[in-house]
Amino acid sequence: KLPTMKMLLLLTALLSAALPASTAPPTCYSRVLALSKEITESFKELQTSKTVDSCVETLPRLYLDIHNYCVLAKLRDFVAYPGCDRVVEVNELKEKARSLYTILISYCRRDLVFLTDDCNALEIPISPPIEHS
Repeated sequence: KLPTMKMLLLLTALLSAALPASTAPPTCYSRVLALSKEITESFKELQTSKTVDSCVETLPRLYLDIHNYCVLAKLRDFVAYPGCDRVVEVNELKEKARSLYTILISYCRRDLVFLTDDCNALEIPISPPIEHS
């Protein structure tokens, strides 16, 4: 009976070591971080798409940093922007931005700490460092 127990413990240990560490439930912080990155990437794709309406060029910039208090105003401005209502991709992006805003001010209000209130930093995104080979 003892060898069976050892075998079960060994199997349990091996399985738990093989599972990815990301099996923990998302936190408020991880959710808003992921959603802000998703929105920023979707906005970049929308701007570079050849098939989208020309009104996309007039949209306010949408670079998001959830550590910057100005992100709240940035999201409000983007959602309230009157142009491009006929473009499905823009409406979907506005819905995601509205969701992020709601999560930030309602569900995660006590969990987040804003590290800056530099609104200009949201106008000029910092490019990732270039890796030299």
